[in-house]
Amino acid sequence: MIGFYTLFYKEMLRFWKVAFQTVLAPIITALLYLLIFSHVLSRHVQAYPGVPYIAFLVPGLVMMSMLQNAFANSSSSLIQSKITGNIVFVLLAPLSYLIFFSSYLLASIVRGLVVGLGVFLGTLAFYPNILILHPLWITAFAFLASGVLGALGVIAGMWAEKFDQLAAFQNFIIMPLTFLSGVFYSIHTLPPFWIQVSRFNPVFYMIDGFRYGFFGVSDVSPDVSLIVVLSSFLALSVICLILLKRGYRLRH
Repeated sequence: MIGFYTLFYKEMLRFWKVAFQTVLAPIITALLYLLIFSHVLSRHVQAYPGVPYIAFLVPGLVMMSMLQNAFANSSSSLIQSKITGNIVFVLLAPLSYLIFFSSYLLASIVRGLVVGLGVFLGTLAFYPNILILHPLWITAFAFLASGVLGALGVIAGMWAEKFDQLAAFQNFIIMPLTFLSGVFYSIHTLPPFWIQVSRFNPVFYMIDGFRYGFFGVSDVSPDVSLIVVLSSFLALSVICLILLKRGYRLRH
């Protein structure tokens, strides 16, 4: 397991050494969203009965921050290593595909959780009385959702050959999926057509299940959300391992 610990440690140092950019900046961005949206819409929007809009926003912003940073960690690490050429030193080491994948994945999960925790602690300054009814649900969705985006980041990092391609992946896939997943609204406030469209977005289930852990209410059953998120995680993990075994855009 020395190879796993070494690669994981390297990935941890990679984002922690520039924590001002990789941790603090996303926290500030999320708090700005909370400040602006809660100030503008708090008197006009009520997603759940008895839940203030500012409280409704908190889980969505925490999860959105975790997802974006988990994806950014693995994808940016791989594309930087490919462009600079130092990926060869990782590939030459006697590491299995599972260890390679697990190291990048776990580091992405850690970064997502660190940013998410930072966002949550920051939101307490705006709304200190937020409910936490089901902490186990919160923990499960936080780990699994960060894992899904971490695995997707590995796929994007292998696929992309330059930063423009990675930016396109993030801007045209990750950003729309997160912003159109119920971060700022309940899907039941949408027209029927868009409600059905939202149900095909896996990020919606991540945020909805995570929000259930706070308030005990959700747009769909948390069991359904957990099944969708767990299935997505397993499917993406299998795809990653297959691509790594084939050396997709890494060895060839």
